[in-house]
Amino acid sequence: MKRRTWFAALSGLVLGTWFAPASSLAATRTLLVLGDSLSAEYGLARDTGWVRLLRDRMAEKRLDWSIVNASISGETTAGGASRLPKLLADHKPQLVIVELGANDGLRGSPLDMTRRNLDGITQAAQEAGAKVLLVGMKLPPNFGKAYTDRFAALFEQTAQARKTALVPFFMESIAADLSYFQADRIHPNERAQALLLDTVWPTLEPMLKTR
Repeated sequence: MKRRTWFAALSGLVLGTWFAPASSLAATRTLLVLGDSLSAEYGLARDTGWVRLLRDRMAEKRLDWSIVNASISGETTAGGASRLPKLLADHKPQLVIVELGANDGLRGSPLDMTRRNLDGITQAAQEAGAKVLLVGMKLPPNFGKAYTDRFAALFEQTAQARKTALVPFFMESIAADLSYFQADRIHPNERAQALLLDTVWPTLEPMLKTR
């Protein structure tokens, strides 16, 4: 069967709006994942997503962290910004992974608004004493080059302005092959989850090892 790209299949589609509960483990330090369906195990069997694989990898490497996965399918940067203060107060994380923005782009949200939200999320986490890792996304070309280029640049701009870590494109290793996606051709399948983790890990690992 001929392989097609995720970008080709994604055109004109929007991520779902299912709810995924947060989970946590007792440990010395806490990592908060603030994401959308890509981190909320949308369409996957429970405990098979990349965040669960991350927890397993940290345990294997004896990294003393707990994970709170506060990701919700359909989440936008505005939704994440509104939920973050309570999450910071409740869990007091030392590290926050921000995997948001895809739904903003797919819905054609004003880019300036998305940029402000990402900046506000990052600033709030840093002011609460947490390090931040931004996980970037890209949009399919049918949104127009000007919009897609500006959208992709939002994550780098925020990371540079707030002097924080960045993974430029979460889907880098799977976007060119739809065999890594569910039947909706939007959400990564179970086979893709380890690759998503491997995309994040080189940037995340040093942050987990420093105090």
